Amino acid sequence: MILRYTEQISSSFDGTIIDIETIGKFNQRYRNTNSSKEYEYIQQVIFGYINKEALTILYVKNENEIFELNDEVTNIITTLKKPFYAFNTSFEKGVLFHSLGRIVAFEGELQKEKYASKAKAIKELGIPNYDDPFNDKGILCMYAWQDGDFEKAVAHNRACLLKERDILLFRGSREPDELTYMD
Repeated sequence: MILRYTEQISSSFDGTIIDIETIGKFNQRYRNTNSSKEYEYIQQVIFGYINKEALTILYVKNENEIFELNDEVTNIITTLKKPFYAFNTSFEKGVLFHSLGRIVAFEGELQKEKYASKAKAIKELGIPNYDDPFNDKGILCMYAWQDGDFEKAVAHNRACLLKERDILLFRGSREPDELTYMD
């Protein structure tokens, strides 16, 4: 069963910021190659997005429900307003490609440069932590989800979306890095 968290938020940007939380491991054979195969063993368990009107988080509580989440995201993503933004577009594009079986185009990259730290960006820009229980350490979100601490995992995704919104509003975005799609 897909669970949903929604919060009405007024934001002054066009488009949609997407942030996913995942389980799994990188394919080390393709690590840092700009190939989508780097992400083929990673599965989304939380799909969050924020736009002008609201912040929404869809999530599942066990691995058996991941296919249901992927189906729901496939349906929803076509209804979201573009342009799409993410803090690490290569990660989102790669995971979504292997999870949904389709290319999801992102127009705006929120990282200042490839491999830039979100924690460093929010510190430099004076952005609050937004009650992130993991202080921008995404791996801890994966562990929390695996341990059944869904409240903290959702709180982390919420905080990421709000931080990424602020990054977009404070400094804008750049063109996303290239990703080569490979099945």
